[in-house]
Amino acid sequence: MSRIMITGMGVISAIGTTLKENRDSLINERGGITQLEFYPTAYAGRLPCGEIKISSAALHKSLFTYPDPTITRSGLLVLHAAEEAIKDSGLTQEQLASTDTALVGATTVGGMCLTDELFSDAHEKISGSPYTSSYDCASITLVAQKRFGILGEINTINTACSSSANAILYGARLIRQGFARRAIVGGADSLAKFTINGFNALNILSYGLCAPFDRDRRGLNLGEGAAFLVLEKEEDVNGKKIYAELSGYGNSNDAFHPSSISLEGEGPYLSMKEALERAKLNAGDIGYINAHGTGTENNDETESVSMQRLFGTPPPFASTKSFTGHTLGASGAIEAVYSVMGLAHQELYPSLQFREPIPATGFIPVKHYRKQAFQHIMSNSFGFGGNCSTLIFSKP
Repeated sequence: MSRIMITGMGVISAIGTTLKENRDSLINERGGITQLEFYPTAYAGRLPCGEIKISSAALHKSLFTYPDPTITRSGLLVLHAAEEAIKDSGLTQEQLASTDTALVGATTVGGMCLTDELFSDAHEKISGSPYTSSYDCASITLVAQKRFGILGEINTINTACSSSANAILYGARLIRQGFARRAIVGGADSLAKFTINGFNALNILSYGLCAPFDRDRRGLNLGEGAAFLVLEKEEDVNGKKIYAELSGYGNSNDAFHPSSISLEGEGPYLSMKEALERAKLNAGDIGYINAHGTGTENNDETESVSMQRLFGTPPPFASTKSFTGHTLGASGAIEAVYSVMGLAHQELYPSLQFREPIPATGFIPVKHYRKQAFQHIMSNSFGFGGNCSTLIFSKP
């Protein structure tokens, strides 16, 4: 069976608009969670978020000659990150247009960032609103399909916060099952009043900077961003740069609660276990875990418990959401990019704001950037409804 290689990556987040900028921020422990500037919400100035400090108008101008107000901020982030990944991989227009090139996007917000515009139109127009078509989750993938001329398999996944991890997993399965030779996979989510208000209603947003795995954590900070990776069969790489191999992946669902994981961490445990089995690795082979690590009371304890069940004492781990905020459906892809960067450069990225360990396990995440040799890295993404996904990347 063909090995699946990562030959290109692109990312935009609160800590940078390129791969290089994101890595520089991680190395220098420079977080991007600040007060809102571009969202006229009642929580501006009160709830810190991982906001990309570029207006939608500026993003649009950098990507399009003519304005199209129906392209959402989420769609703009998709185009920005996917374009970097495609260039990084060196994919030709002929390859993009080939029916054996797949595109798999992921999101939770989608066009909900234009809820106000759609609502306003619904009250003013009889014939319908141009925002209706962009409100659908699939709109973020369709805008990329159109821009890059992709004619192969396309799909959009929404499994809450594991969405883009599942997009990566799905793209790998398309390749393994012979439906594609290469896949452009990832996701995007923008900040939106809809989600800020919704998460605040759940009482899981922190009014300070999030502190994943800390005893006194107060909740998560929302963020926005996008990331895409190019997956290719090993025999098709033909001398290209290879960042890493996608060696394992797993998905499970503990079906415990709409917004919580079971106290035993059954879903995370099973997804990590399946990923190890698919990669034909033992728990001791993992050199670093990019944890889901939201900073909420439930997630961090249950993830710690699940790591304890599988690893005993886990390898070095951290949550890069302390840099970017929780980017929802984009987080799995953004953190996959960070994991692959860490593996390629043999470096561990830290959890910011950590002080005291959770009493149930006593685990202490990586607190400062450091260089370290390792062969395999695990990245966790857990979504509402208990949808848990784990990816394993290995040195090629």
